[in-house]
Amino acid sequence: MNAALLLVVGCVILIVGYVTYGKWLAEQWGIDENRVTPAHELEDGNDYVPAKAPVLMGHHFSSIAGAGPINGPIQAAVFGWVPVLLWVLIGGIFFGAVHDFGALFASIRHKGQSIGEVIEDSMGTGAKRLFIIFSYLTLILVVAAFASIVANTFKATYDESGVLDKVASSANASTAMISILFILVAIVFGFLVYRRNAGLGISTVIGVAAIVLCMAIGLNFHPLYLNGTTWMIIVGIYITIASVTPVWILLQPRDYLSSFLLYGMMIVAVVGIVGAHPTIDIPAFTGFVDQATNGSGVSLGTLFPALFITIACGAISGFHSLVGSGTTAKQLDNEKDARPIAYGGMLIECALALISLCAVGYIWKEYVPGGVTTPTAVFATGISRMCATIPFLAGAEHVIYSLLILAVSAFCLTSLDTATRLARYMFQEFWLNPGEDVASVTGFRAILVKPIVATLITVVLGIFLGLNGYANIWALFGAANQLLAALGLMAVATWLGQIGKNNKMFFIPMFFMLIVTICSLLLTIKANLGAIGAEGAGSWPIVRLVLAVLLIVLSLILAVKAVKTISGQKKNA
Repeated sequence: MNAALLLVVGCVILIVGYVTYGKWLAEQWGIDENRVTPAHELEDGNDYVPAKAPVLMGHHFSSIAGAGPINGPIQAAVFGWVPVLLWVLIGGIFFGAVHDFGALFASIRHKGQSIGEVIEDSMGTGAKRLFIIFSYLTLILVVAAFASIVANTFKATYDESGVLDKVASSANASTAMISILFILVAIVFGFLVYRRNAGLGISTVIGVAAIVLCMAIGLNFHPLYLNGTTWMIIVGIYITIASVTPVWILLQPRDYLSSFLLYGMMIVAVVGIVGAHPTIDIPAFTGFVDQATNGSGVSLGTLFPALFITIACGAISGFHSLVGSGTTAKQLDNEKDARPIAYGGMLIECALALISLCAVGYIWKEYVPGGVTTPTAVFATGISRMCATIPFLAGAEHVIYSLLILAVSAFCLTSLDTATRLARYMFQEFWLNPGEDVASVTGFRAILVKPIVATLITVVLGIFLGLNGYANIWALFGAANQLLAALGLMAVATWLGQIGKNNKMFFIPMFFMLIVTICSLLLTIKANLGAIGAEGAGSWPIVRLVLAVLLIVLSLILAVKAVKTISGQKKNA
């Protein structure tokens, strides 16, 4: 299969999906550009701050992307390029984009509050609290994992005697320096745009130029050589501040500027794929069982359910509903922006997933025997080598590789502090009774809903887990994330039915994702039952087993409530 043809045809299908199905959804649900959004109605200068559509797209896209649409398709390519392509296109248009668009729309019609509030509206307070507990624990795991990833990206390398190896640490120190400078640039950008009313166009040009300058400085001046634990503590302090700081100071400008790194990365990738137009070496279909042919020696298992759990952000991801109903909904300037930001943002992620498929296909013969196995390295190696075959980019392979790695690292940091703010929102909402808001709570709950208290509890838990074995339960994150997607679809479907809107487009996606998740968790239970008592396993198999059972029970309880609610709506219709 020609990589350029695969990418072009795939992107055309995604565009057609946006223009036709996305528009139809907006009409069915009643998107109203004349309706006041929560960003204006509840504007507080902190969390509720209207953002211009390009700025909010930058935040939303940067937050949902991360490394997900790169890792998933590359890992799932062991099943062949056809299953990956079909799931990205079908899943993206009819599952993921519907999920993201629906979550954002439901949230803006609930004063910018989370999916938990949407569930309370249609299924009751008990269901809301179950959902929030699950979402909060999932976000704690995300904070732990991403904090660890960022710290490992920044940390210095030491030899066996404990002496700093500056040569081996140089790349990480550069990434850390660039990231710090980038944050400072974002703060200045936000001040100029939101407090000095500087034009967005000229500010963007200056901001992008400043990013290039940050890279130049960071690559040549990087004096910070710190160990991983120190960076974990620094990252914890940073996300604490970022979570309670008004969004216009850091979150909006940083994510907006970050998006240009991702757009630039995608443009470079498209130039490389179209310019080189190689034939990808991945078989069209390798079989229903992964024989651990990617050199890692670890099998994903069977195509069902592994494909649909492994490829999340490139097709459908529950984390997106938390972003859409957590931060994006509080900044949406006009309802008409919901479709391009939520539905369109998801489809751009699908395009990135297709680029990742082309990248692994180009170096498949190295990926299979284990020459290059880390998904980020696979992506950067494949794209940079394709670019190097183009005459005017010959000799730029190393530079392009470094920039691609840097871009992916930047998005891990972006997703990290967004996840922290989302977890803070979830923690606060858990303590609210129907009709209450943070300002009206009294007693002990008034302390717990304070932004700084909710943030500190979240950060302490996340950093502690990050330093003490989150990897032992990280394998459950894929299933938990897709379970979150199923629950998000259920929440929006029940609410739409309650207000008399068409919700049939949710039925197949939500039941399919629920079945996929339960099957995956049952396989996890089976595997951990066999691992109990194994040498070196400790108590972690029992912990994973209990968590998997709890996830299944939770999903079934909420599914039954959703089915009863929808059935009751049909009888009353």
